[in-house]
Amino acid sequence: MRLSNFDYIIAGAGLSGSTFARLRAEKGSKILVIDRRSTVAGNLYDETNMYGILVQQYGPHIFHTNSEEVYSFITKYHKWNPFKLRCSVDMCGQQTPSPFNFKTIDQFYATDKAELIKEALLLKYPNQSTVTIVELLNSEEPLIKQYAQMLFDNDYSLYTAKQWGIKASEIDINVLKRVPVRLDYKEMYFSDKYECMPEGGFTSFIKDLLDHDNIEYINNEDALKYISLNDQDHRIEFHGLEVSTNCKLVYTGAIDELFNYEFGKLPYRSLTFKYETLNEELFQATPVVAYPQVEGYTRITEYKQLPKQNILGITTIAYEYPMMFEEGKADEPYYPVPTDDTAMLYSKYKAKAGNYDNLILCGRLANYKYYNMDQAILAVLRCLLYTSPSPRDTERSR
Repeated sequence: MRLSNFDYIIAGAGLSGSTFARLRAEKGSKILVIDRRSTVAGNLYDETNMYGILVQQYGPHIFHTNSEEVYSFITKYHKWNPFKLRCSVDMCGQQTPSPFNFKTIDQFYATDKAELIKEALLLKYPNQSTVTIVELLNSEEPLIKQYAQMLFDNDYSLYTAKQWGIKASEIDINVLKRVPVRLDYKEMYFSDKYECMPEGGFTSFIKDLLDHDNIEYINNEDALKYISLNDQDHRIEFHGLEVSTNCKLVYTGAIDELFNYEFGKLPYRSLTFKYETLNEELFQATPVVAYPQVEGYTRITEYKQLPKQNILGITTIAYEYPMMFEEGKADEPYYPVPTDDTAMLYSKYKAKAGNYDNLILCGRLANYKYYNMDQAILAVLRCLLYTSPSPRDTERSR
């Protein structure tokens, strides 16, 4: 390796680990990033297939944020292009916009009743462009509640149960709030100030983050084989690596695995994909179409539209099948399952992690939170505010 006496060992070369690595490297720290996969970028990994179509291998990602701080960070290291995502839901034999909007009401109700529902929504939620399904279900207005129940019965409850493997009533209510209902005719999935895609793909962006003289990266290696837990001295110890006296572990993997499942396994949802390349110009009207009412898969992504790619006469699609993560049966843990029970179990691991002076938890799996990409970056930025620097950290940027 080009470097020695590392100040930070980062387990995982995904968005969180790479963000932490770059920001600390620019302060003078020596960083080693270790990833057990053969590829860089974690679940953001994408590559061009044999047909010339850029495909995201772990499901569709679209960057969006209202944070000036986050947007300034990502654009500092890579070129990003504006991209507005449109999605649809295949429901009751029709495809309607996602998030649901006033077009949905027009599609599923007779004209007179549709007008009454729209009027009731505008009266109840003035000066709002969106409202959560939870608010609609709790409305005391019969028309609004009826509309919400129709959406819940035919989409939210079914999609949630299929995606998470549990009833909608058991999931953290914030999951149901992630996709709102629109109070207009606009067909846009996100309403953030910034919505964009990295030129050349997310892998290219992550590689740019890791492109610093103070960062060394190795893959096909499991960081856990280099560390052990010293409970007596309250420290993470490193073996087979040259590290500085105050070296810290930045851990982005599954927190229960780090502690050898001492309190039991935390549940994670995983995904499998069925890819098809078709001799068609386009397969579907929008890049992503959700299928709450079909058996097995949750959605179909057409990567030629994500972002739009000038490949003629051929297109690649992916069917997305959710499943529980089990070692040897699924490739990767994707999503923490947010329930009251899992929150209690995670709190035990979080408390134990606090016993180790040189351990930093970072990312969706280590923090057991369902982060968007901008939330993951913000979490790293906030983490760095409260992380004491290494002796070699300087204020000098590269």
